[in-house]
Amino acid sequence: MLEYLDEVTVVPITSTVRSIPSEVFLSKADGMPRDCAINCDHLQTVSKRKIGALITSLPPTKMHDVGWAIRFALDI
Repeated sequence: MLEYLDEVTVVPITSTVRSIPSEVFLSKADGMPRDCAINCDHLQTVSKRKIGALITSLPPTKMHDVGWAIRFALDI
C-alpha cells in the first residue's frame, strides 16, 4: 500500500530514553550510533518527501516490541 500513498505514518526516534512501556530501546547492537528509543506515543503522519535515508532495519523480534509499544500507547 505504501507505494500508492504520498504520506506515511512514522514513529520518531529520540535520544531521550524514559524507559516507559510506549518506548522501544535501541542501541549500537541495533545499528544506531548511540542509545536511543523509538517513541511510540508520538506517532506522526508525514509526507514521504520528508523521510531521509534508512538508518537501520530491525529484526522481527524488535518489530514485535514496536507493535506492542504502539498498542500500549494507543490503549488498544
